[in-house]
Amino acid sequence: EQLKEHTIVVADTGDVDAINRLKPQDATTNPSLIYKAAVMPEYAKLVDDAIAYGKGDLQTIMDKLAVNFGIEITKIVPGYVSTEVDARLSFNKDATIEKARRLIELYKEAGIDKSRILIKIASTWEGIQAAEVLEKEGITCNLTLLFSMAQAIACAEANCTLISPFVGRIMDWYKKSEGKEGYAPEEDPGVKSVTSIYNYYKKHGYSTIVMGASFRNVGEILQLVGCDRLTISPKLLDELATSTEPVTKHLDAETASTMDLPKLEMDEKTFRWMMNEDAMATEKLAEGIRNFTKDLIKLEDFVKSKMN
Repeated sequence: EQLKEHTIVVADTGDVDAINRLKPQDATTNPSLIYKAAVMPEYAKLVDDAIAYGKGDLQTIMDKLAVNFGIEITKIVPGYVSTEVDARLSFNKDATIEKARRLIELYKEAGIDKSRILIKIASTWEGIQAAEVLEKEGITCNLTLLFSMAQAIACAEANCTLISPFVGRIMDWYKKSEGKEGYAPEEDPGVKSVTSIYNYYKKHGYSTIVMGASFRNVGEILQLVGCDRLTISPKLLDELATSTEPVTKHLDAETASTMDLPKLEMDEKTFRWMMNEDAMATEKLAEGIRNFTKDLIKLEDFVKSKMN
């Protein structure tokens, strides 16, 4: 409750019952979370409905399934629901745009306005360019798998509605790279990354929402109090509810606006060079796309087994 005074809390799950229990402002899903939920018996009706709707076309079924979970979630949360584009389209600008329009069309058929939906797209150069086109059409986007300042600046310049800079996955990389057991919250490389992005955005007056994501512990979350939004798993939301740790605001837009943070000009060449120089961001972006694709294929296989 104290956290909610400074930051909008978002639930990171496809489990509709958990969202109902936690009552967050927004909710985010991804292929991995949808897969986890889709195999749960209580959501079989959402899978069956998508299969009936798709009439044998796997792509239509998959789109409808993602939207079906989103529809259920919009009944519970008052704010945004994020639905992810197929990760296999991460390097295809035009196909990403088409897929996003299709998802919004499916929501519209169900009577849900596009203003409730964030289309989630991986923060590749192509994904960011697709988001720029979609935003101009009034389709709001959530740029995910974001690990670097280069990605963040490109998203802000493209007028993306929201970004999801990852915290825990950055820490994972540095733990392995530096051979460390862990980090104090204020020393956590993931926390530092999100803090620097937040400060840069507020300094230069970007309206793109910063939503910290992928947390490994409560310490990371409490160190980012004041961030526009934080998307948190049900497990960590439960831990926060029973935590007696004091909640102090660490990120502040007014303070950031006075910082000396020179503005970087961003274009494709600069983006690719900055990503090339950032081993962590390059590896984590690629790994994230691979893992979402794996879970998407698992979900497709599960759907195929139900179709027969």
